[in-house]
Amino acid sequence: MVSENPNETSLLPVRHPQQDLFICDIADCVLKNDIASMEHPVFSLSKKPDLSVREYVNGDKRLTVTPSVKGMATIYDKDILIFAISQLMAAKNRGDPISCELRLSARSFLVFANRHTGGGDYEQLEAALDRLTGTRLKTSIRTGGEKQESWFGLVESAYVKRFEHGGGSEGRVQELRITLSDWLFNAVTANEVLSMHPDYFRLRKPIERRLYEIARKHCGVQDEWRVGLRLLYKKTGARSPIKQFRFLLKNLQDQQHLPDYKIAIEADGENVSFARRSEVACPPRTNFLHVADER
Repeated sequence: MVSENPNETSLLPVRHPQQDLFICDIADCVLKNDIASMEHPVFSLSKKPDLSVREYVNGDKRLTVTPSVKGMATIYDKDILIFAISQLMAAKNRGDPISCELRLSARSFLVFANRHTGGGDYEQLEAALDRLTGTRLKTSIRTGGEKQESWFGLVESAYVKRFEHGGGSEGRVQELRITLSDWLFNAVTANEVLSMHPDYFRLRKPIERRLYEIARKHCGVQDEWRVGLRLLYKKTGARSPIKQFRFLLKNLQDQQHLPDYKIAIEADGENVSFARRSEVACPPRTNFLHVADER
């Protein structure tokens, strides 16, 4: 679904360099992601069904993620939410009314997320909705100034509409209708979102996407952000051994294909820094190095 060759370390190709006019309007929306799920490990990084309950504690912030029998929502399933949030923010910025209930074109989503548009790619949307609606959260992490203390789903309900008559598309998913959780919708209404580089969808590995999210959230408009390697490992939600995590960071340091940021493992081997690439525009401000104070 994501990588034609999992051994490749470069970015995925741009699969839709030219789009029809209808798709163009939608794909031109700036990628937006909610800050809370960028900072905290809400989504599974596994490509296999993840049935484990996750507990994450960071200071006074607590998060419990419980999957359904279909498995935990993955970071690739999150693409649907990024698409939804991007559409909502575009409408909000135009001054249009918005709602937590959305109707999304299946093909528009696949193009937006730089995916193939074959029959199997449409069918995978149903599996993604299974995981998104089945995964339940309990958290003290605020969105929109509201503290959630009850169980809720990332997507509270979903509906799939299929083509009904011929044309070679009969039975194929045509439209997605989803109802976002209050937790996510509050983030949109409170502007608790960040823009992301479109090459996010070209990253091949789940951990690369997660590292980009974390860098985007914490580095922001700073020139550099420094964090302990073990804390970074915790923030990603990775389940692989930390030795393997170090190896992956070393590969990323050698390849340097994360959008917007360069990554470096410091000489002590226990800290990692993310530095903004010089070609990334940011508002003028005093340069400083922020050291994560979490342990």
